[in-house]
Amino acid sequence: MDRRISYSLRYGLWFRLRKLIIWLLGVYIAIPFLVKLCPAIQAKLVFLNFVRVPYFIDLKRPQDQGLNHTCNYYLQPEEDVTIGVWHTVPAALWKNARGKDQLWFEDALGSSHPVILYLHGNAGTRGGDHRVELYKVLSSLGYHVVTFDYRGWGDSIGSPSERGMTYDALHVFDWIKARSGDNPVYIWGHSLGTGVATNLVRRLCERETPPDALILESPFTNIREEARSHPFSVIYRYFPGFDWFFLDPITTSGIKFANDENVKYISCSLLILHAEDDPVVPFHLGKKLYNIAATSRSFRDYKVQFVPFHTDLGYRHKYIYRSPELPRILREFLGKSEHEHHH
Repeated sequence: MDRRISYSLRYGLWFRLRKLIIWLLGVYIAIPFLVKLCPAIQAKLVFLNFVRVPYFIDLKRPQDQGLNHTCNYYLQPEEDVTIGVWHTVPAALWKNARGKDQLWFEDALGSSHPVILYLHGNAGTRGGDHRVELYKVLSSLGYHVVTFDYRGWGDSIGSPSERGMTYDALHVFDWIKARSGDNPVYIWGHSLGTGVATNLVRRLCERETPPDALILESPFTNIREEARSHPFSVIYRYFPGFDWFFLDPITTSGIKFANDENVKYISCSLLILHAEDDPVVPFHLGKKLYNIAATSRSFRDYKVQFVPFHTDLGYRHKYIYRSPELPRILREFLGKSEHEHHH
């Protein structure tokens, strides 16, 4: 009797397990077809603009994130598009900045301090924890930091697209340049933001208004190579027709973020920062991009530098701001790039 019960229990368990395995296999096989039929899914996974982390933060109040010397603006790059912008002033202006209005902050861009336009990566908002920590570091080093949420991110209105993100960045850059006088303006892109940064700087170089330097933190070569290397793609990497199912829909959606192509048309100082233990954008992609840029004729009159951060430091994808070496790296690199800039 007991043997019959244990047999039926075992059989029932095996039957349920088999059902689960078949169901999981069905889902595993269905997902590539779903992505192929609906490329918008891949676009959403690239942008992740619907992921709001931290969620309960009022982007109108940067002081809630410990940024007491930051002003929140709204700019309108084009009709039906509004973007939220944060402007953090350098440490030397902190005291004066208390309780001041937007006009004071805009005027402050003309004070004798360099400006960094920061282009963030996918997911989250301009109020993301690691982003806020970097603004604080850069502000303490004497830089104005201007950052914003692309259309469709945070409280910015509009639909995300590569063209739209690049246009938003161009609009903010021009807005800064109209107020910053002769102060150097640097562009800093992180992760997906490096794709926006090289799109922007290529365009700026083509119209002969380059920035004073470009800083790429955790960059990739192009979105296809990044998607192939992303941890999410591990379970499908050896799936027959991986490129056709997963990478072609990204291209179909008009998403390229071709850093490797763009650097061939960029003429300004370039600094690449990458952690060896980056689990999101593999270190070898940042190194590959550096090798392309370093041999490109467009950089022959400019400094191109690659700074790796050892695995033991644990900076991974978004914690390079913790490096005690960062102030020195920036001082040495940006100090030189100011002198090297050809007018």
